[in-house]
Order: sequence, then C-alpha cells, then structure tokens
Amino acid sequence: MTTRTISAVAPTTFRPPRIPQVEVSGFWGRHVDAVADRTVAILYDRCLAAGMFDQIDPARPVPEMRLPFHRRSNGVHDTVTAQMFWDSDVAKVIEAGAYALYRRPNADTEAKMDGIIDMFARLQQPDGYCNSWYIRMQPGKRWTNLRDCHELYCAGHLIEAAVAYHQATGKRKLLDVMCRYADHIAATFGPGPDQKAGYCGHEEIELALVRLARETGEQRYMELARFFVDARGQQPHYFDIEARARGEDPLDYVHHTPEYTQAHLPVRQQTKVVGHAVRAMYLYSGMADIAAEYADDSLTKALEVLWDDLTGKQMYVTGGIGSSAKNEGFTQHYDLPNDTAYAETCASVGLVFWASRMLGRRPDRRYADILEQALYNGALAGLSADGSRFFYENPLESHGDHHRWNWHRCPCCPPNIARLVASVGTYMYGVADNSIAVHLYGDSVARLEVASTPVTLTQNTEYPWDGAIRLTVNLAQPTRFTLSLRIPAWCDAPSVSVGGEAIAVDVAENLGYLDIEREWRDGDVVALTLPMHLISRQANPKVRQDIGRIALSRGPLIYCLEEADNGNQLNAITIGRKLGETSTAPIRDLHGAISVSIPALREDTSGWNGQLYRADIPMQRTATARFVPYHLWDNRGPGEMLVWVRAQS
Repeated sequence: MTTRTISAVAPTTFRPPRIPQVEVSGFWGRHVDAVADRTVAILYDRCLAAGMFDQIDPARPVPEMRLPFHRRSNGVHDTVTAQMFWDSDVAKVIEAGAYALYRRPNADTEAKMDGIIDMFARLQQPDGYCNSWYIRMQPGKRWTNLRDCHELYCAGHLIEAAVAYHQATGKRKLLDVMCRYADHIAATFGPGPDQKAGYCGHEEIELALVRLARETGEQRYMELARFFVDARGQQPHYFDIEARARGEDPLDYVHHTPEYTQAHLPVRQQTKVVGHAVRAMYLYSGMADIAAEYADDSLTKALEVLWDDLTGKQMYVTGGIGSSAKNEGFTQHYDLPNDTAYAETCASVGLVFWASRMLGRRPDRRYADILEQALYNGALAGLSADGSRFFYENPLESHGDHHRWNWHRCPCCPPNIARLVASVGTYMYGVADNSIAVHLYGDSVARLEVASTPVTLTQNTEYPWDGAIRLTVNLAQPTRFTLSLRIPAWCDAPSVSVGGEAIAVDVAENLGYLDIEREWRDGDVVALTLPMHLISRQANPKVRQDIGRIALSRGPLIYCLEEADNGNQLNAITIGRKLGETSTAPIRDLHGAISVSIPALREDTSGWNGQLYRADIPMQRTATARFVPYHLWDNRGPGEMLVWVRAQS
C-alpha cells in the first residue's frame, strides 16, 4: 500500500456535514455545552420578556407597539423598528435550540422550541405567507418595502431554523411550514411578468434557500436563491420602483446610497466591500453557495476580488469587520481604529459563513485561515466563557468602560453567536464525492461518507492550545479517497506522518492543503504536528492607528493585554519587536486557557502632579507583560484591554 500527495483536488462541490454527523469535545465541546446548558435558556427568557411571542402567536391579542419606530434623517417618514425583524431573532433561538437539543436532550427546551414552532404554524396564512409583523402589526403591507423592512431576511432565518430543527430532532413541522412559505416566495418573486423582480435590503434569504434545497432535494429552492443573487443591483433599480409605489422619493433614504445594501451594482460588477457589514457577509455567503452549486466562475471571480479587498484592506487582525458604528459597516480602506471599532459580532459570524462557503469549490487556505481567525477571535469574543453574556461591538482597545451585556434593543448577536458555536462541527469538514477536507482542527468525531463508503474520522487534540493532532480513520472496508489537511499559514514547520511513515509537507501547489490520496484501511492514523509559538504581527503602515505597534498571536489565537494581569494604563507598556524569552501558563478560572508572558518595559506614570504636559522623557522600568486570548477578555471583571501594544524603538 502506497501513500502519495497529489497536486490538486478535482473540481467538484464540497458540502458541509449535517449537524448529526460531527460531535465535538475538548475546547469546542466546552463552548457548545455552555450554549446547551445556559445560553439557549437565556435567549428564550429574553425573547419572552421582550414580548416577542406576544407578536408572533395569533392565539394572543394583537399587542401594542413595544419599540418606537426609528425616524428618517428629515424626521418625516417612519423607517424601521426592531420589532419588524423579531421573527429572525426568534428563529435564531430555535436554531441554537436545535443544536443544543442534539448535543444534550432536554425535555423543557424541546417543549419550548416546539411551542414556538406551533406559533409560526398557526401564524401561517392559507397562501403560505408567514411574517408576524405584516400579518398582525401592519396587515395589508406585505412586500411593499423590501429595502427597509427585513421580510425576506426574516424568512431566511426561519428557513435556516427549520433545516436545523429537522436535522437535530427529525421533526418536520417547521420544515413543512417553511417549504410552503418558500413556495409562496417563489410564486411572488422571479423574472415572470406577474412576479416582483425584487430582493431583500438585508441579505439572508439567499444562503437560507441553498440550505433548504440541500435538505429537501428540491432544486426550485436553489433556483430561487440564484434569482435573488442575480437580481440584486440590476436596473431599473427595484428599490426605486417600490419607493415610488409607496408614494416616496427614492432619494429620501436614510442611508443615502444603495451601497448600504450592496445593491449599487449587479453582484458580478462589485469590486469593493461596502455598506452594512453583516448584510455584505450574508450576500457573499449566498453568492459563494451558488458559485459552488452551479460551478459559476463569474461569481467566484467576483468573490475573489471582494475577498482580497476585505482581507487586504478592511479587516481587523481579530477577524473583526465593519469599523464604523454610523453604518454598522465599512468606510475607507485601512480605516481600522481600535478603541472605536464597531466590529459587530454578527459581522464576524457572517465572515465565518462566507469563508466556509468559499471552500465549497475546493479547499483553499486563503479562506480556511480567515475562517479560523474570525471564528476563534472576532466571533467567539461575542460570547462570555460561561455562555451568559454577550458583546455587540468588539473593539481592540478598551479604557475599561466596555463590557458584555445581558441583552440588547437589537438582539441579533446573542442568538447568532450561539447558533454558530453550537454548530461549529459543521464548519470543520468539507465532503465531496471522493475527498474529505479538514478545514479546522479540534477534538471531535465525524461520521462522513466518501466514495459511497461510511468513514469515521476521529481527531484527538488539545488544539488551539497545542498543535499536536492525531486523526484516526475507521471504515468497514479499504477505500481509496483523498484526505486534505489544511496547513495554516501561521505554522512554519509542520510535520505529517501516516502509520508512522513521514510525508513531505509540500503545499505550494495545493492551495495550502496537504492532499493525501491512498487506499485507507480501518485504524489508519495520521499524525499532524503544527508547532505553535508566539508571533509578532505588524499592520500595514496605511493603518495609521497601528503604526509603531505590535499585535501578538499564538496558533489561531490573537492575544491582548488586560488590566486584570497588568494593571491600568496599558499604553505605558512597550514590548520588543524581537519578543525575547516567553513563558506560558494556564489561566485560573478560565478552563486552562493559555496565557503568554514576555519581557517588557513600562513608563513611569507617577510624578505628574496634575500637569498635562512636561518636557522631560518619562523613565522606563523593566516589567513582564502577560497576554491572554482576545476572545476571553472581560471575563474576569472590568478593566482596560489592548491588542496593539507599543513597540520599543
């Protein structure tokens, strides 16, 4: 039996596994357990307290308005209220609940989720329409304002919840409701003379329909997703048409430009990532799904241009995106302030979605490395270690006044990070006819099928704290297929062996993956070692806020200083560009997370006597700077935080 590496993966579609196919333990298992044990119950209780179920359940009296409308800039016209998209928040709770139930059966949680599903089933109209706002709060106005009012966005999240609940529990009730709703949407929207040529101002329906098509096998849902992708930005502009139909001036738009909704140009003509960050990520996710399913090179090429624009000019080192609170999104290239960074949790979650879907056509480290970076840092920071509190914004510097909260007026982030964490196993692998790609490493068991043969792939590892990974292949009969292992760009000395036989790790032609093609036998073991050491990162000098500063990473994790370890006035600390001797230690009360300590200098901040300026240069003393993983900051009490640390001259 021989083992060989091959230069490329055959062009095909790599699809993620379903929820029941991957069980995680170790690092991710603890986080999934926190969601299952605590977060889902908190999400349900917060939805109950906010009055969301009063709006959704037609068995209850129509409630009064709970949240006032936001007003346009001229103060004349109403735009949106968060109540318009409450369906989406509840849907994400169902989705997170589904994953939690698969992880750990819980009769109370299941009864609560079934109860919500019953509400939506009762809410659904005879023609299939199912949106609580336009059925109960503003009847008669359905499909009149796609630009602002999130109708298709809500439908998309309900569809995703239905797919998840079906996979996790086997129950079809919500799936059947959403299939009828999707059929209504397909009859309403499309290129036909009696159909609307519109699309949603907040993308989401596109990727949701792909999931529905894959779950049901119904190609018409895939075609509808492709229609929504292709229709966006076409002329005459649909948002202008519907505004005139409402009797409004299309220019009287609070966001001033269709760039906010990525509707300024047809998607294949867009070259710069613009507008609202979450909307952009959901659009690109849907585009990537369609590109993979239809082998559409024109979409892939457009996405590659947008990818390079985002990751090369507009992304924080944490995988956070969308620097501005004003539009919850993007501004100019290299505009990446740290203490005022918006970097919404949902946006990093969306970047994980997009990156994972870019792997649908073939394994490529460009995308998988960012998937890992955004997942472990920008997204995971949005959930506290115990699963009880949440970040909406994720700055890279805090003066001690930024903390996780219990809930939010616009509560999109808590259920979004919960559903991502609880479904993390589906992002770890990609499966094609004759290939399995391992995109993420973590203690887990995956039950997959390749070359028409069931394969169990077990990962044993302490990743992300340690880079030693043991993969065991179990299968009933010898089977030839390709196992593709991502070799992260941060690792400069990887080693791999199969059955104790070393393999040369040459990934130059394989887009950062080591492709091992062989006839696999039951019990074959792959040993992968990804040595981890502290890496000093510098930003492009066009990022003016980071000039003369260093950020540190170890493996997939970005590290930061916290006041809890280093006292206040963190900007008084400087570290060498050559880091010197480092030491690691577990962090008490944070489940063995690894901290890193390095030599530093600290300016003497005493003796100012109330002066604002003085002429002499402050004295420096030697010190030790202790860094902790960024995603864990603000778990040990209030205080300052800093990612980009001053470098010694």
